[in-house]
Amino acid sequence: MPTTTQNPSLARQLYNMTWPMLFGVLSLMTFQLADSAFVGQLGRDPLAALGFTVPMQQLVSGMYVGLGIATTAIISRTLGQGDELRAQRLGGLVITVGASLALILCVSVWLLKPLILDFLGAEAALRPLIREYWAPWLVSAWAGAMLYFGYAVCRSNGNTKIPGYMMITTSLFNIALDPLYIFVFGWGLPGAAWATITAFGIGAAMVYPTLIRRQWLRFDLRQLQLTAAFRQLGSVMAPAMVSQLMPPVSAMLATALVAGFGSAAVAAWGLGTRLEFFSIVVVLALTMSMPPMIGRMLGAGEIEKIRRLVRIAVRFIVGWQLAIGLIWLAASGLVSTWFTSDAKVQEILGIYLVRVPLSYCGLGVCMLMVSVCNALGLSLRALLVSTLRLFVCYLPLLWLGSQLSGLTGLMSGALVGNLLAGTMAYVFYRAGMKRLRQDVGVR
Repeated sequence: MPTTTQNPSLARQLYNMTWPMLFGVLSLMTFQLADSAFVGQLGRDPLAALGFTVPMQQLVSGMYVGLGIATTAIISRTLGQGDELRAQRLGGLVITVGASLALILCVSVWLLKPLILDFLGAEAALRPLIREYWAPWLVSAWAGAMLYFGYAVCRSNGNTKIPGYMMITTSLFNIALDPLYIFVFGWGLPGAAWATITAFGIGAAMVYPTLIRRQWLRFDLRQLQLTAAFRQLGSVMAPAMVSQLMPPVSAMLATALVAGFGSAAVAAWGLGTRLEFFSIVVVLALTMSMPPMIGRMLGAGEIEKIRRLVRIAVRFIVGWQLAIGLIWLAASGLVSTWFTSDAKVQEILGIYLVRVPLSYCGLGVCMLMVSVCNALGLSLRALLVSTLRLFVCYLPLLWLGSQLSGLTGLMSGALVGNLLAGTMAYVFYRAGMKRLRQDVGVR
């Protein structure tokens, strides 16, 4: 068994792959928080309308993140086999399939919006505002999907710097355009979506020429054995996509539950969810940087090295996210006043911040285990972890807490549910790794 002296070099490899994604995802979350801050100045109703959009945003992003997982797994393994031409064509196939799926999903959301808003429990007074916002927002969601597919191809080829830098660039454009579109042009809530469309459009105009120039994309797909390619892509994409779609389904159910406490609760919950995305930025970066590393190690049969890599990441996540949770706890009163001027929303957001962030260590471990299992080819196990996390650990405790102690109990249920989910996910990962070691003959 390799000695622990190799751990620093392994940690250094993880750091080198992760830091560009960290700053990129951090900037992405920053612009989303900036959106919330700017919209919050418009009043409670626009903020609540934005809150009802969050679960649908997660639905669209779940689709393209699932495809991105498959992209990373398949193209990196193909490159490891030395078949660069096939890897380029697989990149073209991913872009083509992804563009089509994202378009179908966005159009479906638009056509089904009355049913979706009924399910989410949106108040009648908010619906005109939501409808006005959703048209440009869905365009921005499709543009974001296209940009993400380009990032996935970059990561598959071992380059995390291009996606990281481009996330920073598009986020800065978005933040700069938000006040111009929302306040100066007087577009209000839809202005936030138009700012995102502009920023993502600029990003796509920079990323795709780079992909073609570096010969990471080819669109002569007839030269690709499409049946085999679709089968290979689907074998990873289908369970990964379903796994990624679990959180938005859960978010829709949670939002519907929160909606029973009024529009102020929905506005605060939406803000809290965006703060959650910001808080787990390191975890999100690791879920993007680790799969290519794990894929190469798996191809080389370096199972013990994978175990050490995951152990390093888990220990870091637990310590880091506990620190983040304590910071939100200490600053809860101040942070609440930053993001909204509505006293009721401030009060509920404060309740959220003193409870839920303390569970982000469990949520982070769970998210990482899903990513690791997908990279190990254990897609069904990853799907099982996602399902159990949301529908056994999280949502039932959310409901139980709301029944026992109202909105405060609901927040406490989220705390306990996330911690329970993290523990469960790590147990499932270790069981899967034990079976994988036995399959490859590692003792």
